[in-house]
Amino acid sequence: MLIFKLLYPKLYVSSLFDIDIQNLYQTGIRGILFDLDNTIIPRTADVFSAEVSSWLKEIRGSNFKACIISNNNSKRVSKLAGELDLPAVCYAVKPRRKPFRQALELLGTCPEQTAVVGDQVFTDILGGNRLGMFTILVTPMDGKEFWATRLISRQLEKLVLNLFKKQSIYTGCRQK
Repeated sequence: MLIFKLLYPKLYVSSLFDIDIQNLYQTGIRGILFDLDNTIIPRTADVFSAEVSSWLKEIRGSNFKACIISNNNSKRVSKLAGELDLPAVCYAVKPRRKPFRQALELLGTCPEQTAVVGDQVFTDILGGNRLGMFTILVTPMDGKEFWATRLISRQLEKLVLNLFKKQSIYTGCRQK
């Protein structure tokens, strides 16, 4: 079914640090769109950890273009993106296509050259897959989540991910 294909990540990892950057580059990926909250920083934090900051700088030093794409407000997104000198799209209303296209334009990459890294199936993965990007689902960082995410999205995600497991659709994803 098409809807399941759109919800299915190309890769599923426990954390950012499990992403094989060299492999992405070898497959032609040149741009990476990062969700912000609970993907690269806990939702309640206002500074990046030294480990994440260093990893993101390493990404950019490895000939990748990077951009933050977030449903969060411009004040938070701009502040955090500015710390790393990254372009950003805020108030994205993911999974709409428009913010993903804006991010592609900021990077100067096409969908086939771009990966999306996020912690939510119904926003990050669905949005990236709708445009044909390489989608990477990461386990959410520890910490408090937005109430709607916790009550609605995470419960639906569990159902979808369990369905993938039962139908052996998980081939190609690394399960943690």
